[in-house]
Amino acid sequence: MGILDKLFGKKKKKKTSQEKIAKKPSVQKIKENKDVEGFINALKDENKDVRRNAAKALGNIKDERAVEPLINALKDEDGWVLRHAAEALVKIRDKRAVEPLINALKGVDSGVRIHAASALGKFGDNQAVEPLIQALKGGDSKVRQGAAIALGKLGDKRAVEPLVLALKDEYVGVRLWVAEALGKLGDNQAVEPLCKALKDEDSTFRRFVADALGKIGDNQAVEPLILALKDEYRYVREAAKKALEKIKQK
Repeated sequence: MGILDKLFGKKKKKKTSQEKIAKKPSVQKIKENKDVEGFINALKDENKDVRRNAAKALGNIKDERAVEPLINALKDEDGWVLRHAAEALVKIRDKRAVEPLINALKGVDSGVRIHAASALGKFGDNQAVEPLIQALKGGDSKVRQGAAIALGKLGDKRAVEPLVLALKDEYVGVRLWVAEALGKLGDNQAVEPLCKALKDEDSTFRRFVADALGKIGDNQAVEPLILALKDEYRYVREAAKKALEKIKQK
């Protein structure tokens, strides 16, 4: 069976889901049959669907021979190929991927930068902290959001001050994940700014802020959270109550 057949299956009569699952080759069989090279070659196919499926397959196989070809696929013109290549590199977890992902984060294409930020957060390498901090400061709002999420996952204290500043981002979608990241980092420097953010006009953001204050667990947040128990929205009040319970337990 050729590589295209493995990626898409032969065009015969439609099969049931059970039949498709039964016919699907296992990762172990793919390895045994040395199809890694076939999937690597498929990354250069003119058909974007072939390239997408090849990138996904290589991520599942987790063979180090695919690292350099997947790094090259980060330059693919198709956003989904790039996304699957970035996710595949995260699964393989080879350090060679970090610098190219950082370079992708520094690029001009917002879609590329978003996928790079996500991959760097999952990769867990602190080389990415400073580039992610820079990405948090400007450009597309989804890139800033992705940078905030990634910084929360990395857990590096260098991100605290930039994240505090980003609590004032003009887009609430960014502010939500900034608050979430600060909660994960658990640094007391964020408590006062988060307490002020409890007065933000967006109720969902106030809920995220209350959650973050509960995770940090600093007593400075008690009075502002007590005031938040009177918030007009129930989910904010519930978040404030849970946060107070967490602080009490610490």
